[in-house]
Amino acid sequence: MPYIVTIQFSKAGKMYNFNAGSLELVAGDRVIVETERGTGVGQVVRPPAEKDAEAVVALTPVLRKATAEDLATVGRITLKEQEAYRFCVNRIIERNMPMKLVQVEYQFDSSKAVFFFTADGRVDFRDLVKDLAHSFHTRIEMRQIGVRDEAKMTGGIGICGRELCCSSFLREFQPVSVKMAKEQNLALNPNKISGQCGRLLCCLDYEYETYCCLRKNFPKAGKRVRTVNAVGLVDKVNILTGNISLKLDDNKIIVIKREEIIGEGAPAATPTGPAPQTPPQSVQRTRERRPELRRKQEKTSLESYTQAEHGKMTSPSPAPKEITAAEPAVTEPSKSGPQRKKHRSRKHGHRKPSETTPNSTAPKPSSGA
Repeated sequence: MPYIVTIQFSKAGKMYNFNAGSLELVAGDRVIVETERGTGVGQVVRPPAEKDAEAVVALTPVLRKATAEDLATVGRITLKEQEAYRFCVNRIIERNMPMKLVQVEYQFDSSKAVFFFTADGRVDFRDLVKDLAHSFHTRIEMRQIGVRDEAKMTGGIGICGRELCCSSFLREFQPVSVKMAKEQNLALNPNKISGQCGRLLCCLDYEYETYCCLRKNFPKAGKRVRTVNAVGLVDKVNILTGNISLKLDDNKIIVIKREEIIGEGAPAATPTGPAPQTPPQSVQRTRERRPELRRKQEKTSLESYTQAEHGKMTSPSPAPKEITAAEPAVTEPSKSGPQRKKHRSRKHGHRKPSETTPNSTAPKPSSGA
């Protein structure tokens, strides 16, 4: 069965799997391996373990264990890295470039040197690369990194008094938000919840899930609860001690335990006093409806007038009598008052018969005569 070994190239760095082959390795051994960047020296984190043959096909085999000569070469490379670091810093200062050099890393075979730096934006370092290549006669690679990676490479002591998590054991960065600090009742002071890198502390993520689980058993702030002796609003909650600050109706604050809560409290009594005088609704409704009544009355009178006029137009007119020579035609006496004008809505086909004829000389007797 093939064996797989886990190796890291820097402290608290990413771990990679290699094919151990027939080498007998233990945790802490230094080995020589071939990587994408070139030949490198790594440290065994986990001893070889048996795996399936399919999982080992794509893995790179370990070349050999590091010898005393290899370790001496690593020491010489470390001195070259320090020299390259000082030279590059001086060139950056001379050229007044907006960048900060963090670390220089040489490959084991000195075929390439990688310069890690931080900057706010893009930097034109073409002239700097020419100076470095002319001085060290090797391939130069400039790589820009973030502030968290800078703290990981540099190391230091955190506000807790211990070594930084990222440079001691934290291999990958997890997203951290202000919500985690609020859930743990921490002061939202940037100086207290920020690390050396200027970002939020990575340790805010360690106990976030625990606080979320414990908070489910406590009432939320602002909720009204009831105990045996008092009723009030929840002001503060201390999850670690289990104490709850309760604000009573008289603004007095008491501290109780979670077990003392027996249920939700009744809503606070509203202050009693003379109700503000409001105008009666009946008067207001009458005032609002007056215009509507007037419009309805006007509309009704107009409709009745229109219907009356329409009835007059559509009513059948009496047939005119035949006029003979012996009986002269008479005209119908006019009604009292001036004659009313025709309505505009009257159609052209409905016209009253003529009241007089050209041959009439006497008035026509009415139908009731």
